[in-house]
Amino acid sequence: MSREFDVLIVGAGMVGTTIACGLARSGLKIGIVDHQPPPEFIAGEAPHLRVSALSFASEQVLRHVGAWQHIENKRVCPYRRLAVNERPSKNGLSAWLPDISTWARTEFNADDIFPGQGEGHLGHIVENDIVQLGLHETMAEFDNIQLFCPDQIVSMQLQGEQKTINLAENGELKAQLVIGADGAQSKVREQANIGQYREQYEQQAFVCTVEYQGKQEDITWQSFTSHGPMAFLPLADSGADHNGGKIHYASLVWYDSPDSIQHLKNMSDAELLTTLQSKYPKELPVLNKIVARASFPLFKSHALDYVKEGVVIAGDAAHTINPLAGQGVNLGFLDAAVLIEVLAQAVMNNHNFADKAVLDEYQKRRRSENQTMMRLMDAFYYGFSNDHLPLRIIRNLGLGIANHAGVAKHSVVKYAIGLSGDLPKLARPA
Repeated sequence: MSREFDVLIVGAGMVGTTIACGLARSGLKIGIVDHQPPPEFIAGEAPHLRVSALSFASEQVLRHVGAWQHIENKRVCPYRRLAVNERPSKNGLSAWLPDISTWARTEFNADDIFPGQGEGHLGHIVENDIVQLGLHETMAEFDNIQLFCPDQIVSMQLQGEQKTINLAENGELKAQLVIGADGAQSKVREQANIGQYREQYEQQAFVCTVEYQGKQEDITWQSFTSHGPMAFLPLADSGADHNGGKIHYASLVWYDSPDSIQHLKNMSDAELLTTLQSKYPKELPVLNKIVARASFPLFKSHALDYVKEGVVIAGDAAHTINPLAGQGVNLGFLDAAVLIEVLAQAVMNNHNFADKAVLDEYQKRRRSENQTMMRLMDAFYYGFSNDHLPLRIIRNLGLGIANHAGVAKHSVVKYAIGLSGDLPKLARPA
């Protein structure tokens, strides 16, 4: 026996569930499929390894679809300041240059963007599992969303007017529109015969969650080196130390060659703590403990199309980006916001929401925006991950000038966090 839906979403991660919650308000009957639910939230436990830097715009999307309250009630860490600098190199001719690293720095502050508010923030660092769980709790509030999870897709038929997905446990599902939000290895993209450009970077990312001393930090920073960026992301306090105080956590990200990353992975916790403390910039707080660690390959990809008749892809299924500025998940939330807006408008106007002409509007608004961000991140990646002397001088001058650029500096950060630009309605403050 088959079940019929208006929309079937493959992938119940952060992007897929956001789309489901946003579309549910249009009265559409929605089915959403995934092989694994998010883990249970346990108050007081150490933060999970995978985290995202959610922009102000992403927060607004989550507020509009009703999920932010569920997320905020668990564990989030707002950041009020964001800094970028370049560490001095002591190799070759660079060793003869004066150390201008204190000047070659740009810092953005929420006080400049939200003057007089005191509690303003540029974004939040949140565990991916918590964002996903908050969205699952929101989906449960809608009678017109049916979740098939955990379950496995046996086959998909994405041609013709009626799309069909066969599940191992729940049998056949049918819908007019299938949305692929099933990640970088998207089966929907593959089954819809949507081509993809893909390129792997020479670097990998080593990520570890640590405990640190002092007060909870309100700044996230990225320090560029010749081997790649080194980043610090503060996480929400959790649990209690032996004095009854909160334990401070952070996520550290180290970009380097595969051999160097393997060397870090082979270290004991004690060796790794010493290495992090000595190799990271002096802004790094004193570290107490390694909580978790992992490494990830870095690659970029972009689908040649986002839509086919009755099929659309979003988030990592459509594009992956160099993670050095944490923009990947934020692009996914903007995909979700635009897709919700386009489909909801079609329903309101009694148009066929699965028609390619309708879906093309989503592609038109998002594909070029995503491509622009991918090029910008590549410019940072290739421009900073080297020790070319003339380029280093230009970079240092640029960072120093940017820090004193006044109105122009404020305009850049407003665009980056989602306070300006051509934003979908769901990404704008209520």
